[in-house]
This record gives sequence, C-alpha cells and structure tokens, in this order.
Amino acid sequence: MKYARQTQSALDRLDQSLARLRGLIKRGENAEAIRFMEKGDLKDKFEDLQNLITISSTGTLGARGASNTKPL
Repeated sequence: MKYARQTQSALDRLDQSLARLRGLIKRGENAEAIRFMEKGDLKDKFEDLQNLITISSTGTLGARGASNTKPL
C-alpha cells in the first residue's frame, strides 16, 4: 500500500510539472521549456518516478542481492 501512495504522489508531481511545461510552451517560452525538460523540474520528477519503479522491481532479490542464481 505504501508503494501505491508513493507512486501516486510521484505521478501527481510529474503531472504538475507537465502542466507547467504546457504553460511554458503555450506562452512561447520554448528555450525555457527545453531547459525545464532537460535540466529542470520535469527531469527531476521523471527521475523520481523512474527510481521508485526501479526500486520496486528489485524487491524480489535474495539476501545476497541476486535472484535466479544457479549453483557453481
């Protein structure tokens, strides 16, 4: 349940950043929009969500940090 709340929160923040990006584009502030996507808040919010997803997919690792290993 905690993962679902964290993911929804990250999605909400990403959505807010996308709305801001839309506003920049709509006002014709293209240079600022590109900076916002490549180095700004939108990039940060996307990376936050991506990290949450990556961390959740590695939750099935064993104690030694490996899964589906075969004996030597």
